[in-house]
Amino acid sequence: MTATTLETAPHEMRPSRDRVKWGNPVTYFVALLFIAVCLAPVLYIVIGGFRSNAQITSSPAGFPSPWLFSNYASVLTSSMFWQEVGNSAIAGVTTTIGVVVLGLMVSFVLARYDFKGRGAMYSLFAAGLMFPMTVAITPLYILVKDLGLMNNLAGVILPQIAFGLPTTVIILVPFLKAIPDEIEEAASIDGASRLGFFFRMVVPLSLPGVVTTGILAFIASWNSYLLPLFILNDQSTFTLPLGVQAFASQYSVDTAKVLAFTSLSMIPALIFFTLFERRIVGGLTGAVKG
Repeated sequence: MTATTLETAPHEMRPSRDRVKWGNPVTYFVALLFIAVCLAPVLYIVIGGFRSNAQITSSPAGFPSPWLFSNYASVLTSSMFWQEVGNSAIAGVTTTIGVVVLGLMVSFVLARYDFKGRGAMYSLFAAGLMFPMTVAITPLYILVKDLGLMNNLAGVILPQIAFGLPTTVIILVPFLKAIPDEIEEAASIDGASRLGFFFRMVVPLSLPGVVTTGILAFIASWNSYLLPLFILNDQSTFTLPLGVQAFASQYSVDTAKVLAFTSLSMIPALIFFTLFERRIVGGLTGAVKG
């Protein structure tokens, strides 16, 4: 009797161990509903670019029948589209470099040095998160105009760097604070200067946070619309968001081509964000832990 009980006990316990806990079905339903709401407009724009205007008029929510590639081909062969891609890339890369370099240096000082006013300076950067660009757009326009940077990408890049610094500092300071003081002391004993410690130890150890802030700065610059709208008036300096508006105004009757242009404009940012999604989550998680 005892042997039988011992033999059957593992089999009776196995289903409870191997049972997968799927959680509350309502949670999955809400999550799937949220995903559908987010993806539906994107899919509509992308698929709409493969349709003709007649198809969109007759069946706005239908699928292409037949699939047309002429709209995307027309946009991809347009020199203006690639010029706007280049302008967005220049603004995005330059903004990212400025935000990362300046933010890392400021964060290093705030995290590793004790001086009077450090808390106030950190609070000032934290307050910058609550100060949207929309509120400052009029003073920024006047300042950029006085500096002679109208219709110049520099007039867009410099304010974007300034508004990207608060997020960068808030994320990087915990990373730099988490570096043990013993490492800095060992580096000092080995003869490393403060700059040597910064470049040889601080930068590699804070790389997850640096990558996260760089990605966020690039995507914010790529999708920026309000600031370029006020600063850039010459079409040769337009970034992609302004290019979409100009293209939609020029081809307002050709809805299918406008959808193709819009989908091609947002694809680079979507791909960039998808490739580095884990980096962003990992960097933000490290910042919270720090």
